[in-house]
Amino acid sequence: MTISIQNEKLSPWPWQVASSDASFDPVNMGKKLKDLSKSCYLINHPEQGLGVSQQAQVITEQDELSSSASNDANAHHLPVSAFAPALGTQSLGDSNFRRVHGVKYAYYAGAMANGIASEELVIALGQAGILCSFGAAGLIPSRVEQAINRIQAALPNGPYMFNLIHSPSEPALERGSVELFLKHKVRTVEASAFLGLTPQIVYYRAAGLSRDNHGEVVIGNKVIAKISRTEVATKFMEPAPVKMLQQLVDEGLITAEQMELAQHVPMADDITAEADSGGHTDNRPLVTLLPTILALKDKIQAKYQYKTPIRVGCGGGVGTPDAALATFNMGAAFIVTGSINQACVEAGASEHTRKLLATTEMADVTMAPAADMFEMGVKLQVVKRGTLFPMRANKLYEIYTRYDSIEAIPADEREKLEKQVFRSSLDDIWAGTVAHFNERDPKQIERAKDNPKRKMALIFRWYLGLSSRWSNTGEIGREMDYQIWAGPALGAFNEWAKGSYLDDYTKRNAVDLAKHMMHGAAYQARVNLLTAQGVAVPVELQRWRPQDQVK
Repeated sequence: MTISIQNEKLSPWPWQVASSDASFDPVNMGKKLKDLSKSCYLINHPEQGLGVSQQAQVITEQDELSSSASNDANAHHLPVSAFAPALGTQSLGDSNFRRVHGVKYAYYAGAMANGIASEELVIALGQAGILCSFGAAGLIPSRVEQAINRIQAALPNGPYMFNLIHSPSEPALERGSVELFLKHKVRTVEASAFLGLTPQIVYYRAAGLSRDNHGEVVIGNKVIAKISRTEVATKFMEPAPVKMLQQLVDEGLITAEQMELAQHVPMADDITAEADSGGHTDNRPLVTLLPTILALKDKIQAKYQYKTPIRVGCGGGVGTPDAALATFNMGAAFIVTGSINQACVEAGASEHTRKLLATTEMADVTMAPAADMFEMGVKLQVVKRGTLFPMRANKLYEIYTRYDSIEAIPADEREKLEKQVFRSSLDDIWAGTVAHFNERDPKQIERAKDNPKRKMALIFRWYLGLSSRWSNTGEIGREMDYQIWAGPALGAFNEWAKGSYLDDYTKRNAVDLAKHMMHGAAYQARVNLLTAQGVAVPVELQRWRPQDQVK
C-alpha cells in the first residue's frame, strides 16, 4: 500500500517535518490519518515515498538557505506537501445544537413508535451524551408515563426527548401525551407526522415560555419538528397562530404573557427535514429536500429576525458515515438516524426482527397502509423481506376503498380475511377492538356505532396496529405478519458493515453506531481534503471501516 501525490503543481505549505517524526509504513500511516484529534502533515521523501506526521515546524528563512545549500537526499527535514487540520466530530454540524440540547454530537436518534426507540435506547445514548427520542407513538398514556419516570430517573439532567405524533384519528391521545409531558416537565419533544399545527403542540410550546431577569424570552419547552413538506415546515418555523393562542388563554391553559411571548419565537427550535425514512415518510430525496428547507429557513429568518435562528437538520437516508458527511456538507445543522438503530441490542424489537433487519438490503423495503392514518390513505415504509405484512395490509386498504361496510364484503373474501389475516371471525375482532378503544379512546367506538365504514376501518386497524407489536414482542406464529418499519438507509448500513464485527446483530449497540457515524464522517472529510490537494489515498484508507469500537 502506498500513498502518493498526484498534483505536483501545488505550492507547498509553509511548514517542514523532521523525517524522524514521520511514519512511512502503511499501518502507522493509517493510525495517524485516523487520529482526528491531531493535524496531519504529509511529506514526500525522495527514497521512502510519502510519509505522515502529526507535527511540523514553520519554515524559516534560515531553513530555506540551509535547504538550498544541501543536496543531501536524506535531508533531516522535508517540506509539507499536503495538510489536514485536526477535524474532530465537533467540527460537524451546528455547535448551537450541541449547546442547546446539552449533547456531544450534532446528532440524534429519532423516535420509532411503540417503544421500539425504547427506554434502554434513550438511556444508553443519553448516558453517552447523545440525544434520543423515546418512541411514545402508539402507546397508552400509562405506558408513556412509565417510560418518563424510568428515563428521568436514569437521566435527571438529560439529554432525552419524547416523541409527540400527530393523531388525527385520536386527538384525545395527542392531548393526553402533551398533558403528561407538561406534568412531568419533559423539556424536549420530537413532533412528527404533523400535517399542520394543532392546539396540542401549540399548548406544549407556549406553556413553557417565560422571561428572564433581563427581559429575554426563555423557551422552557423545546420542539424538534420532523417534516417533509414546505407548507408544514413553514408553520413550525413561524410563530404560533394568534387564534390558537387566544383559545388556549380562554381555556386557562396558558397566560396572556405566554401568548404574547409565543409571537416572538418560532414554533420549533429545530426542523428535521425527513427524507426517505422508515415508517411515516413522503419518500423525499434528501438532496432536494434539505436545500429546499434550508432556503425556506433563510427566508423566514429574514422575515422574523429571530434572536436565535432556527436550525435545520436531516434524517431519512442517513445510514453510513459517507451519507452523514454529505448531509453536513449540504448545510445540515445535525443529522438524525432511525432505521439503523432498530437492529441494535437496546431497541424494543424482538430478536427475530433484529436478526432480519441485520440482513435487509436497500431494495427490501416497500410502502404499506399506516394504522394511525388508515382512512386517509397514508402509507409508511416497511420491510418486505421475510414477511407478508405489506401485501396483506394493502389488500385490506383495497377492500376498505371498495366496500362501505363489513357486511358488504363478499362471503368468500370475508372468509379469506378471517382465515389468513385475522385468524378469527370479524365479529370477535370487533369485540376485541371495542375493548381496546374503551381503554384508549372511547369516542372512537361511539363514532363507529352509526358509521359502518368507520367500523370497518377500526377492525382493519386492529391488524395494522397489532402487527407492529407482534414484531416487537416476537409473537410466535405471526412472523409472516410482522410489520417492520425501515428505510433503504438500513440496507446501505448493512452493506457498509459487512465483514466487520457489526455484521453480527448481537454486537450492534446504538452508542457505538453513533460514534462510527460521526467519527467516520469526520475521517471522510479529512480524506476528501487530502484528495483535493492531490494525495492519492489508497483504497484501504479511503473509507472509514468499523474495524473496532470507537472509544
